[in-house]
Amino acid sequence: MEKEESDSLIEKAKLCLRSGRRDKALQLLYEAQKLYPSTRARALIDAITRNGSAAGEGSSIPEYQGRRKPGNEDEPVHGTGGDAQSYTEEQVQGVHRIKKCKDYYEILGVTKDASDEDLKKAYRKLALKFHPDKNCAPGATDAFKAIGNSYAVLSNPEKRRRYDQFGDEQQMENTAHTAHHHNFYREFEADVTPEELFNIFFGGRFPTGNIHVYTNRGATFSHYYQPRRRRMNERREEEAEENRSQNTFTAFLQLLPVLVLIFISVITQLMASNPPYSLFYKPALGLVVSRETQNLGVPYYVDKGFEKEYQGASLRELESTIETDYIDYLQTSCWKDKQQKTDLANLGRLYRDERLKQKADSMKLENCEKLNRLIGRQRGE
Repeated sequence: MEKEESDSLIEKAKLCLRSGRRDKALQLLYEAQKLYPSTRARALIDAITRNGSAAGEGSSIPEYQGRRKPGNEDEPVHGTGGDAQSYTEEQVQGVHRIKKCKDYYEILGVTKDASDEDLKKAYRKLALKFHPDKNCAPGATDAFKAIGNSYAVLSNPEKRRRYDQFGDEQQMENTAHTAHHHNFYREFEADVTPEELFNIFFGGRFPTGNIHVYTNRGATFSHYYQPRRRRMNERREEEAEENRSQNTFTAFLQLLPVLVLIFISVITQLMASNPPYSLFYKPALGLVVSRETQNLGVPYYVDKGFEKEYQGASLRELESTIETDYIDYLQTSCWKDKQQKTDLANLGRLYRDERLKQKADSMKLENCEKLNRLIGRQRGE
């Protein structure tokens, strides 16, 4: 099960590479490697890491997607018929040159002390020149694969070290017609296919935009490159897949604040009880019976069963609290009245509006007067 999921992630990563999204492809490959480690995922990760800086240099046209079996040669034809496409003598000579090469360095046309940058430069030039969608000469597919395999091996420090040690021309000639040749050569095969390497290196893009059909031993492949539409479709498919996987979690996150508020509201209602008094008449809470505190005569409202619960010391303590609340209320209301009166006076002076000035002058500070009377009553005046 984990292997199947890992393979699925690798295929998604390859789709991302073809559309030029290397970061997304790398993320999917890391997930696949974590789920089920494999040489295939590791090789793609290494290739992207090494060649990521070179990707994206192609045009905006989608990549070549054909997958071919080793040893096949292309038989190029026109997209609308069976007439053979033309190819130049230079292309034929180029294919012959690749076939005559005895080692990977000769295939890429570099020396054995070539740097990584030299290898990249050589591969970029040759891969575009011998790509089957551009080069229709017989044997171009094998040449393209040889170029990709050469770069993939030489760009890997460990494989390059072993190749320099064991993969010389003489050994390859000595084993060319033996059963050992297959195993020997496989030791220096790349872990990624030439098509995958091309997509990684060029960000999934190839500089061509025509109808192209070619055949491979009976199997026919046809591509009609439509860059914008294809990129849009791939992007939509990827976004739709990501959205489906996140829908459940996103819906839960959106409902979470509402659920929390409902939970808090229920808990609050269960724990809360009606207050024993109010400074104002509140029939909804049953606080309709008017009373005054014994000390300062502050008016307040209680329910009908108040006298049964509060008597003696408990009543005096509650009324002291009521008086303190009432004084706080008057102080706040007095400050608001004064602020409103000051604002009206300032507006009247600013706009030279006599009406506002008169309104400010005639405004009574009733809450301030009540506060003064209450304070005087506290002091026994």
